[in-house]
Amino acid sequence: MDPFLEKRLKELEEARQKARLGGGEEKIAKHHAKGMLTARERLDLLLDEGSFFEINMLAGHAMNQPGDAIVCGSGKIDGRPVFVYSQDRTVRGGSVGIEHGIKMYRTVERALEMRIPLIGLHDSPGARLPNTEELGWLSMLKRSIFGNISKEHGGSVFFPNTLASGIIPQISGIMGTCGGISVYSPALNDFIYMIDKTSHMFITGPFVVKMTTGEDISMEDLGGAKVHAQVSGNCDFRCPDEKTCLMDMRRLLSFLPLNCDELPPVKKTGDDPTRSCEALHDIVPISPNKSYDVRRVIEEIVDSRDFYEVKAEFAKEVVTGFGRMDGKTVGFVANQPKCMAGSMTVNSSDKQARFIRFCDCFNIPLVMLVDTPAYLPGSSQEHAGIIRHGAKVLYALCEATVPRITLVLRKAYGGGNLGMGVLPGLGSDLVLYWPTMETGILGAEQSVMLLYGRESMGDKAYLDKKLVEYKETYANPIFDVSSNINVEDVVEPARTRSYLIRAFEMLATKTVVRPAKRHGNIPL
Repeated sequence: MDPFLEKRLKELEEARQKARLGGGEEKIAKHHAKGMLTARERLDLLLDEGSFFEINMLAGHAMNQPGDAIVCGSGKIDGRPVFVYSQDRTVRGGSVGIEHGIKMYRTVERALEMRIPLIGLHDSPGARLPNTEELGWLSMLKRSIFGNISKEHGGSVFFPNTLASGIIPQISGIMGTCGGISVYSPALNDFIYMIDKTSHMFITGPFVVKMTTGEDISMEDLGGAKVHAQVSGNCDFRCPDEKTCLMDMRRLLSFLPLNCDELPPVKKTGDDPTRSCEALHDIVPISPNKSYDVRRVIEEIVDSRDFYEVKAEFAKEVVTGFGRMDGKTVGFVANQPKCMAGSMTVNSSDKQARFIRFCDCFNIPLVMLVDTPAYLPGSSQEHAGIIRHGAKVLYALCEATVPRITLVLRKAYGGGNLGMGVLPGLGSDLVLYWPTMETGILGAEQSVMLLYGRESMGDKAYLDKKLVEYKETYANPIFDVSSNINVEDVVEPARTRSYLIRAFEMLATKTVVRPAKRHGNIPL
């Protein structure tokens, strides 16, 4: 071998080895001491073994900041391609410098060009502040901090994130304490994962909060995983540890297509599509005032009881998530009588609308399971903007073109008929009833009291007689379906699974053409 080539090959291997070590063994040891994985270890767990193809590995190595604090490239999950980046806390704290930002930007851009999912593993305080040496250099040359950045940088990564929205799935994992740039990009993605007691997200950290407002608050209370899962709603999935987080990302992708032009993958589980669901006869109480867990209904319907709930801890009065029916991905939106009697609220409206729009982007049919007394009344909801937030749900329902089936399990009163797509003209392809459901402006008992309360003069027997008459006519779905052509069928609970599977087979080739426009203006 030529000595010059041998010398260069040795230099190349040394540079690669330096890049693999990130900030070096000492910093890696400190990172591990906190119970955290390195950027590369995270990718090793997330991706299929041996599938990672790294890009721009040697960026920054000559300036002693290997990779410029980010590892980028492509890989596979269950044999399907993805683009990934993983921020490296051991190099300059994971802060976003010039090369770092360009690498991140181009990874999103490449994912969009190849039309495959993007996963970002975030562990960064945000934009990098120049050190004293860099400040001196800038001062000497009379240059601005921003004077040598191109249009592709960490602060503009939101542009390709926005372009990719609705074209490819975008998923973020908050693997450590993140701020600034490193929280806005995840917020533009479709789903955010956080790790309990490890992940933090905030625009302004506790130190600056105290300095500017006087409020003394911990990182956990300001922006921990629990806060974002339960209070802000920014977190879609809260995980106990890094490994679970990365495995759950793999699970989520198994439900999703690579892009908006493909159907989700079919995964046959061996669960009989004609299976009867006898347990449904007992799960849902007949009385509209008794609570139950609607997730038990979903688990009975889906293949192998495999239901992956989204935002499980936020706005619990509505349940959203993914399941499979005869191997095909289906999105579920269900009122949860176990929480607030299944009332619809400001927060549940945001949760519901966001999920419906995601499913519509990626060709995922929807099942709406209805059991609601309508929107939660009161000044707190009105002042929080329930009209505007409720309108988001109506917008999402009317905008959606994927197959959608609405099934009323027990009750649908008032505005609940709007917000769950029961009434005609909101885009539901099929509206179905269970035989024990009732619908109307009010419940049967409330309607009878309103209509006959005064004339009854307190005669309970008279009111009971009127209630029976009302339930057997106006609140009887078998009676209603005779003249209400907008309700396609009354389905026995045990037949729900098989009926829905056959109905989706019928709707599989549904095509809707909408008027051409730049874009709509959802009431944000």
